[in-house]
Amino acid sequence: MKALVYEGPRSVTVKDMPDARIERPTDVLVKITSTNICGSDLHMYEGRTDFEQGRVFGHENMGEVVAVGEGVDRVRVGDPVCLPFNISCGFCRNCEQGLTAFCLTTPVDPTMAGAAYGFASMGPYSGGQAELLRVPYGDHNCLVLPEEAREKQNDYVMLSDVFPTGWHCTELAKVRPGDTVVVYGAGPVGLMAALSATLKSAAKVMVVDHHPDRLALAEEIGAIPVNESEGSPVDQINEHTNGRGADRGCECVGYQAHDPQGREHPNLTLNNLVHSVKFTGSIGVVGVFVPEDPGSPDKLYQDGEVAFDYGLFWTKGQSVGNGQANVKAYNRQLCDLIQQGKAKPSWIVSHELPLDQAPEGYRHFDARDDGWTKVVLHPDGS
Repeated sequence: MKALVYEGPRSVTVKDMPDARIERPTDVLVKITSTNICGSDLHMYEGRTDFEQGRVFGHENMGEVVAVGEGVDRVRVGDPVCLPFNISCGFCRNCEQGLTAFCLTTPVDPTMAGAAYGFASMGPYSGGQAELLRVPYGDHNCLVLPEEAREKQNDYVMLSDVFPTGWHCTELAKVRPGDTVVVYGAGPVGLMAALSATLKSAAKVMVVDHHPDRLALAEEIGAIPVNESEGSPVDQINEHTNGRGADRGCECVGYQAHDPQGREHPNLTLNNLVHSVKFTGSIGVVGVFVPEDPGSPDKLYQDGEVAFDYGLFWTKGQSVGNGQANVKAYNRQLCDLIQQGKAKPSWIVSHELPLDQAPEGYRHFDARDDGWTKVVLHPDGS
């Protein structure tokens, strides 16, 4: 099969790799038709993680079932399916509580919880930026899609990660109808958090970034764009909230946050949220933070530590929730929102490319080139 292989920092190549195959009776084999480049792929692409050379990227995957193991009961050959980026078993202690991002069965390392396709430190599982993908525990992990998904792949493929992750951020932040919400980061996840807050009937949604093309997408769904290049985002949020601060805050950037001048600060958005959210407000954090980052320009964060404004956070009586999204807790309901026309997450898609143009897509997306807001790859050539 053709697959996108990591060869080192900012170097990926499409190569012939051994075909993915059924390995266990509970496996499902999927022909990938759509797979996205994710912002968290860029951490690995840039060499900021321990992702091994020779492995395949890709955790935002959708396709058609082409084979099932003899232990699979529900999923059928020919089904269109979307796959949570979390690989979970469905029966461990955490999965039974809906915490599928922290599955205790699928990690190889017994000190870890959670696994994912083509992701650093989350198991040996191959990614889906390839023609074929093996799906463990297929009955549990495959979300069987409505037939219209074959023609609306750019909407339904977002159920693999960014739409549920954006929704998860609003859940962590405790967004309720009538709230004012500030989202830091207008990348794909931040835009999905803004969409999710809007779907939850937030009274006002503000999105902070310094990329005009991304802020323009936020404005398309009724969010207020806050360009941090034009002045302190905290001051701008206060202006929009009569000095009170937002009721809820969403962190959708992570440890490689940059200021408008291009300098990296791993604590930038965390502390801006403490200042931007009201007394007793709540914050959700889904931007990726890692236990250690030897390549960080910040000495503290080389050991995974940040200079956090905890005194102000404590004084304001704020709360914070964080961690990866338990995709299966949300993807079926979000699928229904798409099918009923209530949500159209494909509005963020800027480019669709065949798999052999994936290296070009990575270069542009990594550089945050103007207009490159979300890239969908089609390994089947569609």
